[in-house]
This record gives sequence, C-alpha cells and structure tokens, in this order.
Amino acid sequence: MPKPRSTTLAAATVALLAALTACGQGGDGPGGAGDPDLPLTGTHWTVGAVTVDGARSAAPDGARVDFTDAGRARGSTGCNHFGAGYAVSGATVTVTQEEITERGCPADAQRFETAFLAAFTGPLEGTLKDGALTLASADGTRKVELAAEPSAPLRGTAWKVDGLVSGDTAASLPAGSGDKARLVLGADGRITGNLGCNGFSATARIDEKARTLTVEGPAATTRMMCTSPQMALETTLYELLDGPLSYRIDHRTLTLTDGAGAGLTARADRAQ
Repeated sequence: MPKPRSTTLAAATVALLAALTACGQGGDGPGGAGDPDLPLTGTHWTVGAVTVDGARSAAPDGARVDFTDAGRARGSTGCNHFGAGYAVSGATVTVTQEEITERGCPADAQRFETAFLAAFTGPLEGTLKDGALTLASADGTRKVELAAEPSAPLRGTAWKVDGLVSGDTAASLPAGSGDKARLVLGADGRITGNLGCNGFSATARIDEKARTLTVEGPAATTRMMCTSPQMALETTLYELLDGPLSYRIDHRTLTLTDGAGAGLTARADRAQ
C-alpha cells in the first residue's frame, strides 16, 4: 500500500534540510571544512620579499623557511636562525614565533629581519601557484613571498663559509675576516677552495650513509700573508679540516662539525 502523502513530504523535507546543513558546514566552498590544506611540507621555501604596512623589502641571500610535519617552521632571516610553531587549516596558516638566535647582523640584514618577523606571524592566507607561495594577512598589510627551491647537492656546489658553530651556539665570522672563505667538493674526491686568506686543496673521503667527510692528509695551501683576522680564520678552518667531520645539508646551508661540536656553516652560492 502506498505511504500517505504527508509522510513522504516529511521525509523529503528532512533529507533536504540535511543536505543544506551539510553544504553550510563545509562542502567545497572557500574556507569550508572540505578544502584541502596547503601542501607546505616536503618543499624548501626561499624568501623572496616581505611587505609590512605597504613597504616591500627584498630578502638577502639565505633567507628561507622550512615547514616540518610536526608543526614546526624553521629557517633563516638571512642572518639569524629562527623557530616557530604553525598550524594549517585549508588555506590559512597560523604562525607563532618562538625563538631566534642572536647573531649580529649588518644594518640592511637587520632591517629585513625585523620586517620578516613582523610579517611572518599570526593567521596568514596562503596562495600557491606555479611553485610560488604567498602568505598574507587578511587586511593585506603583511605579506611574505616564498618560492620553492631544491636542496643544494653536497658535491659540485660552491659553499661560501658564513659562520662558526660551537655546540648549539652560532656566530658570525670574525670582524674583518672578509668573505673569501669557501670550499667545493668535486666529483673526483678533491676538496678545494679558500680558508679565508690562502687557497687550499686536499683529498676528501665522503661516507654518505654515515654523513661524514674526512680530509685525508694535510691540505696543500698557498703562502700569502693577509690581515690578522683573515689569518685567524684561516687557522681555525685549517685545524677544523684536520680530522673527520659530520655534515648536514639543510636546504642550501651546509654545516660541518667535529666530534666536539665545533665547526662551520656555509651557504650555497646563489649563482648556482
């Protein structure tokens, strides 16, 4: 026997209301619960520029952000290293700044760092297109421009030495030591470069599984005389290379440390 018409209409009304409620609670609309989260992890992001209150500042070399699966963002302002918490909900990325190192920065780098820390915080709406990610505040007064970039390979990259480390402490190169210090690990097993004053060349053995680099035998160097800060840096780097080192590549930053935790940091030359 057919159901009474009133019962059929009631059932249809309940189904319609359920469908409308589901649409209102998410669905495929912007910002809804059905929107996929921005794919931030697994990609190294280079900072191109930041904007704060209408003033846009281009980023210095080395400015970057990495997002981990554990809800941590870490990177560099181009001078200091920072750490922050983050959460993603659809296209919204909420950043909570937590720590930053205290390395002294040149004036231009310090101004950019201040602007970056002001822009990269709080809820930001993300737009991802063709490998470019823009994070902007809802009112548009703060914006961070990021670009996807592959990690630099250990071999064949010109690594420019930019700092010294001791355990968890990072420091700039000594004042007046210049920017000559660099090294290149060739496919032929040679390590060459400059120690801050003189050029050097040696044979290096790399264990990619153990992540170690060992310079075999004393390095051959030129015999130039340089300023005292340059010579002091050269002595530090020469002694550091005399023994097995652990290496770590973090996007375009190479860290080499000895068993006591002393070492250097170097960044990949932007020309590559």
